[in-house]
Amino acid sequence: MSTDLTFIGLFMQASLVVKLVMLLLITISVVSWAFIFQRNAALKRAQKEMIAFEDKFWSGADLNKLYSELSARQSVDGMGTIFCAGFKEFVRLRKSSAATQSIVDGTYRSMRIAMSREIDNLEHHLPFLATAGSISPYIGLFGTVWGIMNSFIALGQVQQATLAMVAPGIAEALIATAIGLFAAIPAVIAYNRFSNQVEKIENNYGIFMEEFSAILHRQALANQ
Repeated sequence: MSTDLTFIGLFMQASLVVKLVMLLLITISVVSWAFIFQRNAALKRAQKEMIAFEDKFWSGADLNKLYSELSARQSVDGMGTIFCAGFKEFVRLRKSSAATQSIVDGTYRSMRIAMSREIDNLEHHLPFLATAGSISPYIGLFGTVWGIMNSFIALGQVQQATLAMVAPGIAEALIATAIGLFAAIPAVIAYNRFSNQVEKIENNYGIFMEEFSAILHRQALANQ
């Protein structure tokens, strides 16, 4: 009796538990790739918007005009959101005749909150990639152990074992580990790459906040 040693054939011959493990790992892999493409596009867009905003901000544009222009947009992301949050709070506190240090501190807090929200958006789905990368090999290993265990149990029920009897069971069990690695490796690589990109963007946001706070501090002192 010939045995189908193709992936589909081994999958169909596997036990129910091993099949469920394979299906789970394939689902994790598909979802991971979807998140990888989505996060890659989102981070590229964030970097592009950050560069465009910095070019406009440091070109000497009037802050009031820049704020009005950004506020008129339907959606503002990234560094523009941080700028709008800080400038809006700066204007509000200055109208209330607050002390200079209070104006600067309040403005900085508003920008910090806005930056935290932007970073949370950039890190969206990254925990899933980290989890997929860490647990997928273990899920695959569980399927392999279960499949090999069943193979040896079946071998114990025959008087004479041959390689032809052992090979299909071992092969179908090892496929679970292979799928686990296939799901884990891209997820780990993408998570590390995206985390590094988010960290660089966060550092740029922090530098902008410090520089913008210094500008607003000088304006607050000049208006005293």
